[in-house]
Amino acid sequence: MAKDLKDICTKVCSLARDTGDFIKKEAGKITVDKIEIKGFNNFVTYVDKISEQQLVKGLQSILPGAGFITEEGSAFENDSKYRWVIDPLDGTTNFIHGLPPYSISIGLMENDEVVLGVIYEVNSDECFYSWKNGKAYMNDKIINVSGVSKVKDGLIATGFPYNNYNFLKPYMKSLEYLFAHSHGVRRIGSAAIDLAYVACGRFDSFYEYNLNPWDVAAGSLIVQQAGGIVSDFNGGNDFIFGKQIIASNFLIYEEFYKVINNIFSIK
Repeated sequence: MAKDLKDICTKVCSLARDTGDFIKKEAGKITVDKIEIKGFNNFVTYVDKISEQQLVKGLQSILPGAGFITEEGSAFENDSKYRWVIDPLDGTTNFIHGLPPYSISIGLMENDEVVLGVIYEVNSDECFYSWKNGKAYMNDKIINVSGVSKVKDGLIATGFPYNNYNFLKPYMKSLEYLFAHSHGVRRIGSAAIDLAYVACGRFDSFYEYNLNPWDVAAGSLIVQQAGGIVSDFNGGNDFIFGKQIIASNFLIYEEFYKVINNIFSIK
């Protein structure tokens, strides 16, 4: 499989772009009556569902027999050691309001390891991708994390809590600290794009809690293959299913991790 990952990645990028074309055509057509509510501040549209169906069909052709972990439930896990982890439209709230960015995120796991990742930002036509033992790319150009070495010189990305406020107090404390000790904090509304932007050096660090596997699987690999570090708030590796993630360039990671870990008092 390893020698085939590059070829598989090329096909997945093409599939993501094709599906992105559908999303582009539907942009601006979403009205209130076409929005479903899965939970508080958790929305889904027919675009999410159709996009996921297109991705599942295409991925089944690319790698027959693989299982799926999908946000909208179009397909399910099986006993294969390979699983596609899909977010068909990361940034649905942005999409509903006609606000970029929003993206497609596709990761491939072999057992418990992510071995391929593709993130396609629909509006800018930027495709970020990598595979195990490969480099990280954006539209055929090799990308790397930034060279910033201090939090005070970094631009930090995050995602605001939208339906889980269990850690709201430490989260607000983290924002207060970073407002005063960095170049600034940005919240753009797509965790997949946050990770892609860390990978290409636009952001220096990213952190968020209450995330799902489809939010982070692809991006976590791309960051690592671009020379960055990814962990949970404990500094461990439970960031795919553990609902919390730190992603950073190599130089700033230790300082940034200590800030987040100390504020959240993770034991």
